Amino acid sequence: MAQISSGNGFKLDVPQPKGVVDKEEALRMEEEALAKLRKEKRHTLSTSPSSSSYRATTSSPKSKPLKYTTSAPPPSTSSSKLDKDLIVFPETKKPTEQETFRDIDVDKLTNEELEKLLLDENFGANSKVSRPSSLLGFNLSASYPGSHACSSSPFPSGQWTPVLSTSAGSSMSTPTHQPSPMFPSAPFPKPGTFQNGFTPTISPFMALPAQQSAFMSFTPIQTSAVPAMAFPQPVVDPEMAKLFDKIASTSEYLKNGKPASTDVDCSQMGSASLAPDTLPQQPAAMESSHISRFDWLDLDPLSKRKSENEETSLASGGPAMTVTGVSAGDPWDAVLETEGNSSKSSSSSPSEGKASLSVRPQHRRGSTGTSVTRSHSLKVSGTSSHKANNQDKGKGKGLKNAALEEQNAQNLEIVAFCEDVTILRSKFPHSEISTNPGYVLSPVIAQRDAGGDNSCSVKVSIEIPESQQPVTFTCDVSSPVELLISQTLCWVHDDLDQVDFSSYLLKVCGREEVLQNKHSLGSHEYVQNCRKWENEITLQLLSYSTMRRDLARSEEDDNSRIDLEKHLREVERPFKENVTRQGLADYLEGYHNQVNICLQNESTQYKTVERVVQTVKNLCCALDEVETQAITEAVKRLKHSVNLPRTHSPKMGSRLSGQSSTEVHNPVEESMALLTQAVYDLAKLYLRSFCSPAPSFSSIHHPQDAEGQSVEATGSKEASGATDHLQFTLFALHGIPANWVSSYEKYFLMCSLTHNGKNLFKPVQSKRVGTYKSFFYHIKLDELISFPIAVAVLPLESVLGLTLFGVLNQNASGSPDSNKQRKGPELLGKVSMPLFDFRRVLAGGSRLLCLWTSAQGTTAGSTGSRKRTPTERIILQVDFPRSAVDVLYVAPQDEPSPEPHPPEELDPDLRRKLERICSRASNFGLKRADHQLLWDHRLHCRRDHPSSLPKVLASAPSWDWASMAHIHSLLHHWPALPPVTALELLDSKFADTEVRSVAVSWIETSSDDELTDYLPQLVQALKFECHLKNALVMFLLSRAQANINIGHYLYWLLKDAVQHPAWGGRYEQVLGALLCLCGAKLRAELEKQTRLVTLLGAVAERVRQAGGSTRQVSLQEGLENVQNFFERNNCRLPLSPSLVAKELNIKACSFFNSNAVPLKLALVNTDPLGEEINVMFKVGEDLRQDMLALQMIRVMDRIWLQEGLDLRIVNFKCISTGQDKGMVELVPSSETLRKIQVEYGVTGSFKDKPLAEWLRKYNPAEDEYEKASENFIYSCAGCCVATYVLGICDRHNDNIMLRSTGHMFHIDFGKFLGHAQMLGGFKRDRAPFVLTSDMAYVINGGERPTSRFQLFVDLCSQAYNLIRKHSGLFLNLLSLMTSSGLPELTGSQDLKYVFDALQPQNTDAEATIFFTRLIESSLGSMATKFNFFIHNLAQLRFSGLPANDEPILSFSPKTYTLKQEGRILHASIFSFQKRYNPDKHYTYVVRILREGQNEPQFLFRTFDEFQELHNKLTILFPLWKLPSFPNKMVLGRTHIKEVAIKRKLELNNYVHNLMRSSTEVTQCDLIYTFFHPIARDDRTEGSDVTPKAPEPPLSPTSGRVEGEVKLSISYRNSTLFIMVMHIRDLVSEDGTDPNPYVKTYLLPDPHKTSKRKTKISRKTRNPTFNEMLVYSGYSKETLGLRELQLSVLSAESLRENYFLGSITLRLKDFDLSKETVKWHKLTAVPYF
Repeated sequence: MAQISSGNGFKLDVPQPKGVVDKEEALRMEEEALAKLRKEKRHTLSTSPSSSSYRATTSSPKSKPLKYTTSAPPPSTSSSKLDKDLIVFPETKKPTEQETFRDIDVDKLTNEELEKLLLDENFGANSKVSRPSSLLGFNLSASYPGSHACSSSPFPSGQWTPVLSTSAGSSMSTPTHQPSPMFPSAPFPKPGTFQNGFTPTISPFMALPAQQSAFMSFTPIQTSAVPAMAFPQPVVDPEMAKLFDKIASTSEYLKNGKPASTDVDCSQMGSASLAPDTLPQQPAAMESSHISRFDWLDLDPLSKRKSENEETSLASGGPAMTVTGVSAGDPWDAVLETEGNSSKSSSSSPSEGKASLSVRPQHRRGSTGTSVTRSHSLKVSGTSSHKANNQDKGKGKGLKNAALEEQNAQNLEIVAFCEDVTILRSKFPHSEISTNPGYVLSPVIAQRDAGGDNSCSVKVSIEIPESQQPVTFTCDVSSPVELLISQTLCWVHDDLDQVDFSSYLLKVCGREEVLQNKHSLGSHEYVQNCRKWENEITLQLLSYSTMRRDLARSEEDDNSRIDLEKHLREVERPFKENVTRQGLADYLEGYHNQVNICLQNESTQYKTVERVVQTVKNLCCALDEVETQAITEAVKRLKHSVNLPRTHSPKMGSRLSGQSSTEVHNPVEESMALLTQAVYDLAKLYLRSFCSPAPSFSSIHHPQDAEGQSVEATGSKEASGATDHLQFTLFALHGIPANWVSSYEKYFLMCSLTHNGKNLFKPVQSKRVGTYKSFFYHIKLDELISFPIAVAVLPLESVLGLTLFGVLNQNASGSPDSNKQRKGPELLGKVSMPLFDFRRVLAGGSRLLCLWTSAQGTTAGSTGSRKRTPTERIILQVDFPRSAVDVLYVAPQDEPSPEPHPPEELDPDLRRKLERICSRASNFGLKRADHQLLWDHRLHCRRDHPSSLPKVLASAPSWDWASMAHIHSLLHHWPALPPVTALELLDSKFADTEVRSVAVSWIETSSDDELTDYLPQLVQALKFECHLKNALVMFLLSRAQANINIGHYLYWLLKDAVQHPAWGGRYEQVLGALLCLCGAKLRAELEKQTRLVTLLGAVAERVRQAGGSTRQVSLQEGLENVQNFFERNNCRLPLSPSLVAKELNIKACSFFNSNAVPLKLALVNTDPLGEEINVMFKVGEDLRQDMLALQMIRVMDRIWLQEGLDLRIVNFKCISTGQDKGMVELVPSSETLRKIQVEYGVTGSFKDKPLAEWLRKYNPAEDEYEKASENFIYSCAGCCVATYVLGICDRHNDNIMLRSTGHMFHIDFGKFLGHAQMLGGFKRDRAPFVLTSDMAYVINGGERPTSRFQLFVDLCSQAYNLIRKHSGLFLNLLSLMTSSGLPELTGSQDLKYVFDALQPQNTDAEATIFFTRLIESSLGSMATKFNFFIHNLAQLRFSGLPANDEPILSFSPKTYTLKQEGRILHASIFSFQKRYNPDKHYTYVVRILREGQNEPQFLFRTFDEFQELHNKLTILFPLWKLPSFPNKMVLGRTHIKEVAIKRKLELNNYVHNLMRSSTEVTQCDLIYTFFHPIARDDRTEGSDVTPKAPEPPLSPTSGRVEGEVKLSISYRNSTLFIMVMHIRDLVSEDGTDPNPYVKTYLLPDPHKTSKRKTKISRKTRNPTFNEMLVYSGYSKETLGLRELQLSVLSAESLRENYFLGSITLRLKDFDLSKETVKWHKLTAVPYF
């Protein structure tokens, strides 16, 4: 037996009859035939002509492209029963027909002669064998190149397209046993081809007759279950193909796109056509009005070859093809076999040059209870061209169905969007360095240039390649970067005239970013951080020529094709394409194969029709179980027609489509035609709804409607002239989950029509229906919905919203509420769509909408129900009326300027009211009358209050067509808004396209660095755009094109937004466009980052799932995989494109012991001049809320810096890299408050000193400690304001961190906007914000209040009032995020919290008083400390000694060893001293004598520090016997001399015994760290440093008064406001702390009616009041005659209040038109 190699790599042992050759011989024969043709120039038919296919459009250079379409497949002809039970082979062909053909010279035959010959009914009709029997089993339809009418070959199809069908009167044996089907793993098998283009005639549905035939028989291939038949390969030569090509160019063929008359034997072969393949570039032509009876099968050809995965098993004798089926019964039963029932299978290897098909099954439940597989995304590489004569045999081509390339099968909006993206890219050529630098620019933060800290000098160190040492000099932070470059070059070049300063750059050391030459040095974020951390500013001088442009775009990037799907392989999506365009072509091919089989033999149609129906069912299943009504009706008609009695014409074999209409039509063929039409309609509907356009689809030159028809061709009318009401039909919901069927009794849809987020009409409810079963379960409504609103008045952006509700089935056994009260309808899902498409054409025809399912819908039913996979869609089919002409929305022309003359002046009361409304931060609380007032006086608003435009537009009474002219005119004449104000116009309440476009034009004026701050909100605003093609998306893409920082950030934001179930599709398309624009280099970097994130996510999840003891092992194993990744390449981090890592420092990597167990990663910087990069990677928590909170804090910091207030805010980066995972930057040298406090025990949170002493440990010098304390005061003020405004909760001491430089900051923002953590039904966060006594201790510098706390209060008040001025900005930013899916930011109630927290209606003075009360409330709350204590208990565990990066002792910042210090020979307690800093205590002087030192050292250690040493020694040496430690508990007072004397003796005995312990103890690092000298040990030993007691103040009676008072005096609305702010440096009679309060009078006041008092401050010399004393009903003239007397007194309980000081102020000396804030010195003037 010869071995015939199939296209899929398997070989079949089949006999080779005469005339059939192997592959090499076939190629040789083909070359000989071509050579012979050139010499003889005449046509000679082979002795065994074949019907192997040949592509007509490419076979000859003279052949022309043919227009062809099958948008409406025509009806079919009948197929009759086979006449004889014989198979006739080519050798049996009679010479009469051969002689007839020999008389034809193809080269000389004209088209007219050929047509006449073909139209001659006697041509070949008299031959008894009119068709070569070798053609039996072939499908000659042009839709299937090389396929079989009666078979589905498992081989890849050929490139020779059959274009001639001859009639066959030959006999064929009827099978005497049941045919054995063959079902490969792909949806449907496809015909095969050898490399020479020949097609084997192997039919899985044909079997050998049981008896021996007179002709050569075939040995069946033995399989495990079923024998399968293989037929010999027919032979074809190029002469035959040339004849086919000639026929393809006839006018009859060109006229109809298919043959009108040929000699075809319909009874034997079914329907065939002469149609060639359609080139994908050819637009589809309109269908001919007359369709021949057999033309329905001539659908658009599949022009791509492909290979596919086949289910195979290896036979014992070697490689063989295995067919899966059954030995008896209906062969189609094999289709219903599930994976579990089928034989062991494996995918066959693709043959050389073939593209493998990746079949990704997604299981849908089948109607029969078995699992029907939805073949998912059959990926086939394909091209649109084939070379003539099969020259490119080695290249695999995919089949392409031209019907799926037509315009009405494309998403035209995406096509138009791709064109816009292409135009956008052309505006940023790769050769333009300014927009394609190829490196990252360092971000710039604008600061107010107003003296102070901003004009100070800084030290800069610049590395120069030519120099060994860096250049270091001091410069002003306001100096431009260009000046630094010129100064640096002065050190390098002697002749500066030859140097081009502009060709040099300053790169940041340790980061791949470059300073911006045109900006000042101090404006760069890097420089500001260096100044904040007091780090050295290190830069590197580089020239443009030496600067690496690793991320630059190339010319190839500029010329590449825009393909939105091309680069989305790594992106996780909630809905993936269940079937690609190529995969759908495969399904249709299989469908046609089954149709051919059905029409082949009428005797078996009762079975084959069922196979066709099952094929259609599988196709619908792959299309998300969508089953249109046309398919349902066609299937019913087909099943009915197969049972009808039929009469047969005696000359069935010669019946042609052009014969008399009196012929009897075959009802099966007619029904099949309708079914085919319905199948293709569904395929095209699905493609244009959910799939990307075909790559070969040509550009759109004219407007088209949704169905792909040209607007010009169909005509159009303006929507404003349409009088029809809006109506549509809700047909059905397809693909519903199985658990819905049992859980819900009835379903209904709520239909709403909205614009600007408001209903245009009352929502309409559909009828309530149950589930129906046809192919699959579906909810069939089939109800006409009508809105009594004319299309003419609809706004352009009108949105149809459809919400599905389900009524629970109370009798369902799985329902937990079956015995309870009947529950109301549950929201199951919703979807919306614009009524006008992107070309402003009203919706028409059928639409498929993907339902966004809710949580209830996915979890309903019994707990054991199958969980719905994320790739399965629920599809809603909505049918809109089809109009003869398109209804086109044409906007009205703008009115002329709305202000022909200046508006009239308003009366003062109305003007004040209008000003009050316009100055509001938000629309919260605005009433209908306020909106009416705004709209009525919109011209005044435009002139006097330009920022009120959002409020004015929100007050517009109508947005219908008639109102748009005035609204747009008002918009176009409005003064330009600042970018931050224009953000509000992108909210959901402004849907108008023109409004949003104008807003984008105003936002475009912002810089790239400003835009980065608001990028998350702009990404969310894309949801509120009606269409993909809009100004906002083009603006974002253009900025991303020109700035790598924006492109990088935008990538991760879009990648995260793709997960949104409702809007993921749109974000997916924008992300695809971004990846096409950014260039191959940046795209490769982003792909590397994505792979890194995937690896880290797997490691973090593995560590999180591991037990406590195995976590370290899991971490080490997982990090090895990450290290392998870094061995292959460096990688930029998702946090910033300027952070580049080359490997992990595995020894420094660990994990945090929190609930999420995040990873602590240490990465080695690629730049040798850079420091190690420390990040945290977390899984299991949604970091988007952390991103938002950090963004808001960063925006606040920008506002404060722009106003000249630097609150030393710690800004760290956080990025969400996917669902519930992300990366966070770690701030170096920082620790949580819990770790600081628990150094003093579990009750450390109740103590006042831990924070101060921790800071002093890291800042031992007094000036260092003062700087750290100052940083603490400023940063604590910023944290208090930020956390209060944002309502950040769950503020335990593990969520607050302190840096060694004194900067305090918050982390972990899982709770915000007032959503407090609950504990036993109570809020854990009871105070407005975290401000505890240990923080106040650092602020005051001790236990007593000082003027430093007044500074803290003033900083808080100033920061709070600055944020309040920008209340609208924060409300807008948060409002744009309400649709992001954050659980704690869902609507107006969450925004209301921020609105109330900002107090926008209050004055600054009122807000200052308000926040001062919050400070008092927070500081006086014990709930915060108790919360810390509870958290300490929860986190309490045996942790041993600190990790390597933590201090071994609380008072020593580093660890010291014996080798470093020298061996200690002797240690003893020398004496003790009394100290008063920060409070009275005793310290013990330790005398140390070391080896090699003659003089002893003296150290100062407290009793608590000795106890800490002992506690940690017991942990380190649990089995060693250590000396006992003195008892800490004493009776009476602790800090007295008697106690100190006793403890000196006890401690001396302890140290003596300790130093005599084992060498392991005495030489350990803990001992040597304890006895290492620190800063406080530098004092002279033995000296008494008792501070001098302050001199007691004199009483007022002696004439001495100390102190100052800070007052704010203002006047408005006939009211005098006196705000008493602070008093400092008060003195009392006896030197104790007084209880001050303030009393005021307006003199003269004989009756003391003007007396006002403040509250009493307890035990303080520096009280803060911030209280307002109000005097109403006084005119300015009256106040000019009055004096303000202010007295400060101390309230005493057991004696009379005593006087502390007073001032008298003449009010005429004050400018009452403005606020005056000033310190006033207290005097001893007697008070009234």
